[in-house]
Amino acid sequence: MKPALFCVLLLQAAAPAMGYAEGAPSEVCESMKPGHQGVSPQAITSPYTIKTSNSTFKTGQNVTVIIDGEGYGGVLLQARSGSSTKSLGTWGTPPSNTKHLECSGNKQGAITHSNINMKNNLTVYTWMPPSTTDSFYFIATVAKEKSIYWLTVKSKALTREAGSGADPQKISSPLLLCVLFLSTLASVMFQS
Repeated sequence: MKPALFCVLLLQAAAPAMGYAEGAPSEVCESMKPGHQGVSPQAITSPYTIKTSNSTFKTGQNVTVIIDGEGYGGVLLQARSGSSTKSLGTWGTPPSNTKHLECSGNKQGAITHSNINMKNNLTVYTWMPPSTTDSFYFIATVAKEKSIYWLTVKSKALTREAGSGADPQKISSPLLLCVLFLSTLASVMFQS
């Protein structure tokens, strides 16, 4: 076999074992399991925690997120609600060494690493909540390196700020009834 052909075959065989140095693929959005062949997630408590800028949110107001702990090379970060595996909201401009990942049909539905350069608690992610949920949490897979990673690192749940972003469908019917009542009342009063 020619040496060049042997090198190409060797690189092709080794590629799956290298993980995803340029970020997670969309296929892992639901499971959040990296493709690190022959490597299992850590069974010990994660040294990473997800911290947020606030414990409540409102539509139109960004939430700032950091992954606190030692440096990490790989990440897959999403917002979810309840037991759903669907990513929610939209991530802002990704920080250095990260990029958007399309999840749940949303081109900005998740953040993943763009290389294996180290990220740390100075790496700040910005997320915009949707108007369709009342509570959510952030969830991440964090890889210190290819052979050391943690699944389902979660933040505390964030809840919608009281009086903000209420569901327009819940408002429209009572509001419509009130307007109809007042207009009927006004027409009766002015006909007298």
